[in-house]
Amino acid sequence: MANSLEYRGHPLQRKDNIIYYGSFADPFIIMMQITDTKMIGDLSVATKVSVQLQNTDSSIRFRDRIVKKTEKESLYSAMDVAVVWLDRALTSR
Repeated sequence: MANSLEYRGHPLQRKDNIIYYGSFADPFIIMMQITDTKMIGDLSVATKVSVQLQNTDSSIRFRDRIVKKTEKESLYSAMDVAVVWLDRALTSR
C-alpha cells in the first residue's frame, strides 16, 4: 500500500464513520466509531467517539473480541487512547 495513511507506525483506514487503527494481520486492532458530530463553520467535527481494542482472531465470536472500550469527546482524545492501548497490546505478547 503505497498511498496508505499511517500514524505512529500503524495504518489508519476510514470507512464512513468508522476508523480502524492498526493492521488486521496483527493480533489486535483499534476500532473508533464517530457516534456524534457538530458543525463548526462548514466543518463537521467529532464530539463523541467510541474506542474499542479488538482481538483480530476470526475464530472468536465478534462480541468476545472486544478487549477494552471507552468513549471520548474528540477524535484527538480517542487517538491518544488508541495509540497507548494498541502499543501495549502488541508489546505484551
